[in-house]
Amino acid sequence: MNELTPFDGDQPPAPMPEPDAPQQASGMEANELPHSVEAEQQLLGAILTNNDVYDRVASIINSTHFYDPVHTRIYEIAAARISKNALASPVTLKAFMEDDEGLKELGGPAYLAKLAGASISAYAVRDYAQMIYDLAIRRELIALGQSISDKARRVDVSSEPKEQIVEAEQSLYQLAEQGQTESGFKSFLKAVTEAVNVTNEAYQRGGGMAGISTGLDDLDKQLGGLHPSDLLILAGRPSMGKTSLATNIAFNVAKAYKRGVKPDGTEGAVDGGVVGFFSLEMSAEQLAGRILAEASEISSHKIRQGDMTEGEFRRFVQAAKDLESCPLFIDDTPALPISQLAARARRLKRTHGLDLLVIDYLQLCRGMSDNRVNEIAEISMGMKAIAKELNIPVVALSQLSRQVESRDDKRPQLSDLRESGSIEQDADVVMFVFREEYYKEREKPGDHELDKMEEWKQAMERLHAKAEVIVGKQRHGPIGTVELSFEAQFTRFGNLAKSWQQQPDGYE
Repeated sequence: MNELTPFDGDQPPAPMPEPDAPQQASGMEANELPHSVEAEQQLLGAILTNNDVYDRVASIINSTHFYDPVHTRIYEIAAARISKNALASPVTLKAFMEDDEGLKELGGPAYLAKLAGASISAYAVRDYAQMIYDLAIRRELIALGQSISDKARRVDVSSEPKEQIVEAEQSLYQLAEQGQTESGFKSFLKAVTEAVNVTNEAYQRGGGMAGISTGLDDLDKQLGGLHPSDLLILAGRPSMGKTSLATNIAFNVAKAYKRGVKPDGTEGAVDGGVVGFFSLEMSAEQLAGRILAEASEISSHKIRQGDMTEGEFRRFVQAAKDLESCPLFIDDTPALPISQLAARARRLKRTHGLDLLVIDYLQLCRGMSDNRVNEIAEISMGMKAIAKELNIPVVALSQLSRQVESRDDKRPQLSDLRESGSIEQDADVVMFVFREEYYKEREKPGDHELDKMEEWKQAMERLHAKAEVIVGKQRHGPIGTVELSFEAQFTRFGNLAKSWQQQPDGYE
């Protein structure tokens, strides 16, 4: 076996350890940072011997993961040459590193030849790469811990403890997201298998849907349920009921939650799901009041005023008891940055699970850009990234521009989405809530106009307690309009009973 000394080219070479026995990482002194020079030498030697090895480890590590700075520079130069389809060998790297002071301390360019010569085999390179990555993460964790400790010791008015906790969480998650070796290209076979599994789930439900049910039958038929990794935008003008619809969907999903073994063998929600609700506009108490109004069938106005009969109050308390175990989690922190929103969603998934995320509403989030259009683009891209990363549907509410009000037909369309076209681009589904009754009510004629008054009453009777959800964009299905019932006193959307719909016997 060839031999190699890690640091001193003037001393007699020390024997390289066997690949499965890296001594440096396990036998370090207590105050020494975790590292394995031998693993780094074996990996670099394998790359310099066979450049194809680089492609097998590039998705796991980069130059910053090496402990020895000379090894960092060797990897950087080798990676740069291989990326340009040029040869990276001891001979070609010599020209770039002849004046490197660190390399001179290790014996000069001869060290490169020793690296290649001492490499035992390329079969274990991924294991070495993973080891180097793991040790680098340990060093970063130690540095992060020291940084947290130092910041906590400094009593600074501009740095609140809560902000430090959020910063620490973000740093930890950034570490966790590095080196995801399972990402990248998937074989078509794996992609097809996943698609078949999704279709099988829909088939097992009797041809219903593969996604999570909204609890609204006609909307489920139009969307096929709420699908993982999808960003759904629910938009509307003020007073159209978009918050009510989002709350109804969140409540329906949480109320139907059942845990068990899923078709793929993993444990999780087999029906309904755990719901996270970011209420950036309303307080948690106001949102809970809306849900209780729907569940108890008591007017939300009565609940706010406390104007209830004894029977209604008992019904209200019973509804509250029934909902105690409902897996619906509400965060009403105002003006959350999109990065913090993502961190909190990850934390909720880790601690309680998460199957659906609702954000009310998109324009109240904050981004990093000073330009409002760019900021909204950053927020919408961030929400789509959350949906993909956590593999859950994200329902984000959005405001519409005032140009809707200037048209004769007040039905909204995609161009009405406010402040940025990126919302339309990033969304998998764009839905608009529209209640014509709201506009017709404001067109009431004078009492002396009898003909117009009669016509207005007929129109109001036709439109009363009805709402439309206009699906303006859908990547996976058709666009169209879904009619729903709307009970304003309970802020509740429901399935619209149609006289021509006859259900066959035994159908539920």
